[in-house]
Amino acid sequence: MDHVTVGDLTIAYRRRGRGPALLLVHGAVCDSRVWRVELESFSDEFTVVAWDAPGCGESSEPPDGFRMAEFADCLAGFIDAAGLERPHVLGHSFGAVLALELCHRHPSLVRSLVLVGAYAGWAGSLSADEVQRRVAFALASADAVEQGGWDPTSMPGLFSDVMPADRAEELVAVMSQIRPRATRTMAYALAEADLRGALADIHAPTLLVYGDADARAPVEVGRALRTSIPGSTLTVLPGLGHECHVESAEAFDDAIRPFLRSPYAVTGPSVQ
Repeated sequence: MDHVTVGDLTIAYRRRGRGPALLLVHGAVCDSRVWRVELESFSDEFTVVAWDAPGCGESSEPPDGFRMAEFADCLAGFIDAAGLERPHVLGHSFGAVLALELCHRHPSLVRSLVLVGAYAGWAGSLSADEVQRRVAFALASADAVEQGGWDPTSMPGLFSDVMPADRAEELVAVMSQIRPRATRTMAYALAEADLRGALADIHAPTLLVYGDADARAPVEVGRALRTSIPGSTLTVLPGLGHECHVESAEAFDDAIRPFLRSPYAVTGPSVQ
């Protein structure tokens, strides 16, 4: 692990390969270790960097008042501190919302977006009742972690039947080490985020990737984002769920690599 300082926080990250920068932004209740396969597989063409978000892995805890804007500003500071020049930004779930917020607040930093199992924030894509259920689950999970009794497989819609047993075991190991304070902070950030008004201003080349069996971010959410983000493309992976990159690294690679190689993504938006 390498470390940089962003404001008052220490941010840990992993780096592999050489070439154009590809920044991997993990979801909630995990850390950069979930990108183990992608760090190696994409390093043949890219400088692949996976950060630990504040409160995750080896990074410092964020203040309790951190919301998506603060996470995005921290990510922007990380891009600068790590010396990444206009990276492709690949975000999953919470990380996809964060990538959208980053592109909205700091458009000149982003070459292209790959949004996997994305939302326009929970408030922007889910019903109020569903948002309340997810926040309640996150808070109960944080309490269970503090008491030493949280089971990651209890998270609805995360562990599918098609996930290989060894990858499921790996994901459980990562999720078992989440920190309660950050779990609460990230849940509130997701719950309050509503980026629908920002989507029309996203001009980075954008690929949306969803598993057609995703129960947490259904394909309908992706279709709504596809309609709202100018020029974006939606790719649906048959038989895969919310953790599609864990369920089938090969299908995930096949979906994303052609986009990253395309002149559209390589050039990125014009920088003002």
